Formats: sequence, structure tokens, C-alpha cells
Amino acid sequence: MPYLTKTLTSVVEQTIGRDRLEIITVNDGSTDGTGDELERFAAQYPGLFQVFHQENSGGPSAPRNKGLDNARGKFVFFLDADDYLGAEALERMLAMAEKNNTDVVLGKMVGVNGRGAPASMFRRNQPRTDVFNSRVYWALNPLKLIRRELIEKHELRFPLGYKTCEDQLFTGMLYLKADGISVVADYDCLFIVKRDDGGNITTTTRGADTRIRVLELMVDMVEKQVPAGPDRDGLMNRHLSIDMFHALIHLARESDPELQKKNYQQLAALLERSYPDSLKAQVNAVTRLRCELIQRGMLQETIELEKVDREHRSTGVQPDVLVEGDRAYTRLPFFRDADRGIPDEIYDVTTALQDRHQLDSVTVDGSFLKITGHAYVRRVSQDAAATELVLRERGSKVEHRFPTTVLATPELGAGKEDGGKYRYPAAGFSAEIDLANAVDGSRLPKGLWDVLVAVRIEDVVKEIRFGHRRLPSVQSAPQTYVVTDGEENFAAALYYTNPYSNLTLDIGEKMHKVADKLHVDSVRWSSSIPSQLEVSGSWKLAAGPVSALSVRLQSDGGKAVTLPVTPQGDQGFTANVPVQGLASGTWAVSMWLPSQRDEGWSKPVAVQPGLKSTRWYRRGLPWYVVPAKRGNLVLRVGRVALVKAGVKRLRALRTA
Repeated sequence: MPYLTKTLTSVVEQTIGRDRLEIITVNDGSTDGTGDELERFAAQYPGLFQVFHQENSGGPSAPRNKGLDNARGKFVFFLDADDYLGAEALERMLAMAEKNNTDVVLGKMVGVNGRGAPASMFRRNQPRTDVFNSRVYWALNPLKLIRRELIEKHELRFPLGYKTCEDQLFTGMLYLKADGISVVADYDCLFIVKRDDGGNITTTTRGADTRIRVLELMVDMVEKQVPAGPDRDGLMNRHLSIDMFHALIHLARESDPELQKKNYQQLAALLERSYPDSLKAQVNAVTRLRCELIQRGMLQETIELEKVDREHRSTGVQPDVLVEGDRAYTRLPFFRDADRGIPDEIYDVTTALQDRHQLDSVTVDGSFLKITGHAYVRRVSQDAAATELVLRERGSKVEHRFPTTVLATPELGAGKEDGGKYRYPAAGFSAEIDLANAVDGSRLPKGLWDVLVAVRIEDVVKEIRFGHRRLPSVQSAPQTYVVTDGEENFAAALYYTNPYSNLTLDIGEKMHKVADKLHVDSVRWSSSIPSQLEVSGSWKLAAGPVSALSVRLQSDGGKAVTLPVTPQGDQGFTANVPVQGLASGTWAVSMWLPSQRDEGWSKPVAVQPGLKSTRWYRRGLPWYVVPAKRGNLVLRVGRVALVKAGVKRLRALRTA
């Protein structure tokens, strides 16, 4: 209390409906009126609640296990008493689980009142994934939708005797045993609250001893369940980067020197057996330095590192990066300290440099691809930086690099990031690439060309997949252009990949067809000229020679008649198509955009349901057109056979 009331209200008001819920609440020896509030809700919603009262167990494991022992639903969701759900949370998570047949669903978490929340796994929806191909393992709390059959199949319960970190063993095993994991990232499902009194159990539980014991158990679990290799290293990275960090925070505060020494030796023993070179290469620099100090038995240096690291985290200002030749190093404590003798490789961040970038504009103008934006490497002096635009063909990996022009960005870096300590006044760039002459004077070949920006500082090159961070003014929908190289038209399209939303250039209609951008809205006979079709429609090209757009009639004998359209507004057109001069036969109707050398682009016009037959006279003789009834629009043209028509009429009269 008083958080509990909002917690319970958020559950009973779920859009999934109360008829699909059972709410199991466990009062674990509370002394603040929680028991009375639980009974009040149970009375207000008869049959919806189960309320259990028990002596205080000292942690969340026993009450959660009590809930599991009494649960009967197909899925369970654990909710702490000071957190609350978004109104559609359970409905959305259940739909995700059932649609993708997954056992565990993570709903996006949001911190309230200054509480931090896991974020890296919620950058996009993930219908079906696992711990090795996503960041879900970095969220080991149990606040998830879980298929209860999975829990009971593996006889999983929360371990007793822990006030904190007890959820890791339970959740870790769930992840590893799950048949598929889903992530709902497009809706705020769970709001985790930092209490005003600072009473969250994770913040009030002190000491490194429990945290190190759980860390050892988690390492044992990972090594037992996952064979040595990249998958295991990925999970171990999480434990060394987060759990060992938290343990060392408490170890640095330990007032008992003997216990502090014992805990430190436990960590050293853990690293001795479970920190291979492959894992050392994967962890970040501060974790690598932390492990190096522990393995060397440098307790005071470790405590000093934790103090510096906490300051970095609280201020948001990280140490700068030194580039020398083809290597980059972060200036963490003891870097090139002769007395400590820590090798440079511990500080190496060459493959982990952080960048910032933004796409400001992109278009195809004539035959030129034009791009503006900025890109830089964080915390690195940009004095010697040079930027290139890279086009890399996705299938063949062939790439072409193009120079850029520097655009001044005097205010870049002046914001909150890194406390405004670093500035990047020349990180802006513009690039113009003539697609018709991009490769040795020839057109850029057909393919899907991913757009990258390469920032070079000395011999270190940071390549950035470009486009997913862009100004709101940048058009996000695919843009298809018809470009001319002076001899021939060709297609170029700008689009953003799914799901990462990076910029790609489609040359030659690998995915984006020009014909798909030509639309006919209606075809009807003129009210004043029976033998004239009136065609109206639109073209959805970002740019192209609309003046060359035509309606084309192609006969079964190979003859063709083309008639230009008349533009209407920005992207509309009309065309008047006389058919009285057509020879007898069938004529297919299509939209046609020519190219100088190739046939161009043709799109058949679909049958128009309301289009009927028509007749007219040519040189005193009756002619007719009969449209096709289904499929593409084909006109059957012919002269009325007078004798045959007369006989048919006579028969009709006799019958009448």
C-alpha cells in the first residue's frame, strides 16, 4: 500500500475481459493494510480473486510459488504489488503468444518515477525468437506472460532463501526451455515503479554475498544447458556485464574486510574457470578491465574502477577514445599506467566504437542520388575524420565508395549526451552520386544497394548502416523514380528495410516495380462519341517522364496504337482513346511508359465491370466493340455482319 490499489485496478480493467482471468494474490505477512485491500477487491469482484494470507517468508519466491501451485490458467503473468499494467497488455501479449505459438512473451516495460527499465530488447516487435538471436536474456525478471504448461513440464519454481536475484534461475530456465519467445514492443505493457520511500526490494537488499552466489548458480546453469561457443558466450556476457557489476557495487561498500576478501576471491575463482578468451573478446571494455583486475587480485583498483564507472553512469559522461593507427582505445582508469601494467588490448574498442548519425534528406533528382545528413564516432576527436558514402549490393557484396562534401554542424554534441563535453562541428555531409555514371562512367548495375556511411579516423574505419535515424520530414514510404541516363530510362527506388528501417536503393526493379505505380481508376465510353474510350487514373512515381505515359492498344496481330495521356493535377491523368479506326480483331489495353532502347513498362488495364458493348458507323456501315468480361481489358472489334444480323432479327420476330 498505497501502490497496491493501482496495481489491482490495472488488472481488473484489462481489455482481455474478466471472464478470461483468474487473479491470485498472496499477502506475504504484510503489515501495511495489504490484506484488507486484497479482501476488499475480492468482495467487489466475486469469483475473480483468490486471496492467500501467510507468514512473511523474507522474499518473493514463496508467494510466487504459492500462486503457481494454485494457478489453473493456460498462461500466467507475475505482477509485483507496486507495478501496474497497460490496459491492453494481457490482450496483446496473449494474442502474440497464440498467433506465433510461443511459450514466453515479453511486454514492453516502462520505468516510472525515475526507475530504469530494460530497453534493448524492446526496439521492435519480435513475433518469434530465442535467447541467442535477440536481447531477451538481458531481462531476467519474471514479469512476463508464460505458458503454464512449460513451467509444470519442467517442474520450475522460484528458489527459496534469496531476497533478490531469485528470479534469474527461474526465468533463465524458462528462456532456455521455451519453444519460442515473443516480444511486444509497440505498446507499453508494464509500468515498473520506483517507490517514493525507496522500498523496492532490489534497492534495499544489501551485500554482495547473495548476488555472487546467484551469479555462480547462473554460470553453472548456462554451462550445463548451453555448449561452449558463441551462444554460451552471449549469455555469459550478460552475467559478467550486469550481475558481476552489481555484485561489485555492494562488494565495494562491504564494511567487513574478511567478507570482502572472501567475495573477491569467489569472483576470481569464477573467472578462472568460466572466462575463456572468446568471452573476453566479446565483453565491453569496462567489463574486460573489471575481469582483468579481479584475475590479478587488484582489489583496491577494482574498487576505484567501480567508483569511476558509477560516476560515468550517473553523469552520462564516458571517457574519451584515443585512435592510434588502426586501433582505438578507451581511456578508462589505469590506461598505460606503468605501475599497473595493464596491456592496451584490455582497453581496445576498435570493433565497438559508438556512432551517431542522422539522415536529413534523400532524393533522386534527374539521374543524381542526393543525400544529406551527419555521422560521427562518439568521444573521438573529429579533426582528421573523413566521411564516404558506401553503396553495397546486398547479394554480391560488391561495393562502391563515393566522396562527400563537409557540411558545418557547429552545435552537434552540445546536447545532453556526454554532458556536452564533445563537439562534432564538421560531422555533416552531402553526397551526389550520378546513378547513370556511377561505375566507371556506366550506370549503377541492377541490385539492392544498401546505403552506408564510412567514417575514417586515421586507419580506423567505422561503417554505419544508414537511414533508420532520420528527420521527420524525410519521406518514409518507398519512392520509385524513372531515371534517364541519356540513352535509356531505368528504375530506381528508395525504401527502408523491414524491420530495421535502413535506407536501400533498388536499381532495376528488384522489389519495386514501375508498373505497380501506374493506376487506372475508370474506363468508360464517351457520352458524346460512342466509339471513344475515356480513361482516367494516376501515377505514383516520385519522379519520371509522365509526359511519355500513354494508353496502348495491342492487337493480336502485333499492331500497336499509342495515345498520350493528359496530366491532371500532381499525379492524375486522363486519355481519350478513339477505337473507330481500329482494324477487326482483339486489342489488349494497357498503360505504357516507353524507354529509349527497351520496350519500357507496360501494365494491363483490368476489366471494368460497368463497361458495356458499343456500336458506331464507319462509312455508313455498323461496327461494334465487345469488352472482355473478366481478367485484363481486351476489346473485340469488328464490323456487323448485316445478313447475319438480319436473319437473327427475323427469327426473333417470328418467335415473338
